[in-house]
Amino acid sequence: MAKIRLRTKFLLSLILTTTVLTGAVLLIVQNYLRNHARAEIHEALSSSVATFDQFEVQRERALAQSAALLADLPDLRALMTTHHAPTIQDASGRLWRLAESDLFVLADPAGKVMALHTSSAGYTADAAQASLARTLESGQARDWWYGGNHLFIVFLQPIYFGDSRNDVVLGVLALGFEVDERLAQVVARVASCQAAFRYGNKIVATTLSPTQQMELEARSSANALSESSSPEEIKLGDEVYLAASLEPTPVQGRRVTLTVLKSYDAATRFLQELNRTLLGVGLVAVIAGSWLIFLISDTFTRPLASLVSGVHALEKGDFAYPLEIHSHDEVAELTSAFDGMRKTLQKSQRDLLHAERLATLGRMASTISHDLRQPLTSILAYAEYQAEGNLDSKERLSLFQQIHSSVNRMVELITSLLEFSKGKEVLQLTHGDVVEALERTMNSIRLRAEFKSIQMTVAREGDAQGWFDFKKLDRAFYNLLQNACEAAPAQSGRVDVTARSVNHHIEISVTDNGPGIPEAIREEIFQPFATYGKEGGTGLGLAVVQKIVRDHGGQVKVETTGLAGTTFKLTLPVNHPSQVSNS
Repeated sequence: MAKIRLRTKFLLSLILTTTVLTGAVLLIVQNYLRNHARAEIHEALSSSVATFDQFEVQRERALAQSAALLADLPDLRALMTTHHAPTIQDASGRLWRLAESDLFVLADPAGKVMALHTSSAGYTADAAQASLARTLESGQARDWWYGGNHLFIVFLQPIYFGDSRNDVVLGVLALGFEVDERLAQVVARVASCQAAFRYGNKIVATTLSPTQQMELEARSSANALSESSSPEEIKLGDEVYLAASLEPTPVQGRRVTLTVLKSYDAATRFLQELNRTLLGVGLVAVIAGSWLIFLISDTFTRPLASLVSGVHALEKGDFAYPLEIHSHDEVAELTSAFDGMRKTLQKSQRDLLHAERLATLGRMASTISHDLRQPLTSILAYAEYQAEGNLDSKERLSLFQQIHSSVNRMVELITSLLEFSKGKEVLQLTHGDVVEALERTMNSIRLRAEFKSIQMTVAREGDAQGWFDFKKLDRAFYNLLQNACEAAPAQSGRVDVTARSVNHHIEISVTDNGPGIPEAIREEIFQPFATYGKEGGTGLGLAVVQKIVRDHGGQVKVETTGLAGTTFKLTLPVNHPSQVSNS
């Protein structure tokens, strides 16, 4: 994790504080002005909706009166008594022009359309017949008729023979006005905004651009625009609008909606200028404040930086790093206290190292004397037996072999001690294959009589070549394989070795099926003289392995251990000689 200097923390704190305050002021002012603009637009939209509502009521009243007057004309009654559709169609044209409506329909008492006159191309008699049947079935006097992409508000008036109280119906008159682009333009001019009429989810008339119309229609299909007089914010294209909707002339089963939209961006453009001004002021405050806090913080952080450097030097073992004290404040007191602590620590370290050396020498002397005494005693005993003159050649050979084995154990102990006591050595690197070295060591282990029944395998995964000191690696491999064979059961023992190439490293896993490492020594398994239940063990085998692996720049660890067995994992970098010499 990256370290952050105290001076940097001061600067970041000031920048953060200034940014937060500037942002808060900006948000408060912007929110207030945005709400104020929203309220003004809301009021304008509400007034526009109310104005249109009054206009619609007056127009519908005039349409209803016109339908009632036309239905009461003698000429119309006489025309309907003919019951001849072509005659009614031809003769009713004059009456349609007199009504000045966009839709004029005459039907017989059964609801069959006898005459149709409209200024809207594309609206057919079939569409009129379907709409009339639906309206008559609902029993409503007014209705919305839609067909051929045309929408009409229609009023129905029965045509009576004589007095209406006689209830003798000659037919039905339907008068309607179309909701079209002209009406949308009228609403837009009255409301000083955009307008859109929808029949269900389809827009039938609007002052919006085709692209905005498609987006609004998509919102309607997804129910993203509620039919409410409360304005809501929507985005059409690159422009944001506040939109309010109402349902003029509500009719059961048919939903026609008027949506008025007023540009929110146009009303709030001045906010952008205000934002830029506030941001400019905030940047100036941040820059000026940062420079000021830098000058102030440098006064406090310079002696702290010197103290931190002294701490880092002490961490590396440098007890003589110079410390600067130029004041009499708390930092100077801390520096003086640290200097005294450093001197005390240096003295304590010398005493501790001296005591540790003595303890280590005592421990090593005790261990070496114990480990050497047994083979020396054996050599002395076998030598005395061999001095007897009544031994045959076979008995003398056996005694010689026993003496030779004891000497080898002493040589191995001394070699391990010498290997462990050396510092980091310059490795004699040669290029070779790790798997071949493992196989060579495994063949040496197999020659030992006590390990002949143990099954040993080695597997390769990828390239296992690199630059290593194979003489030392052979010793490390021998120690590991010997420990694994000693841990494995005598009759069913198994040792599996795998070498794989991973990210410029070679990973070597040595797995046995023994009982696992005892918990008592798991934490100190790589410490010298750590041994458990092994006859003749020196406790230096794994310590030597660790040293050789570390000399190569690698690592060794116990990956798993338990009743199912133990796995040691070695990681060796594939080094070139130049890389090792520079490391």
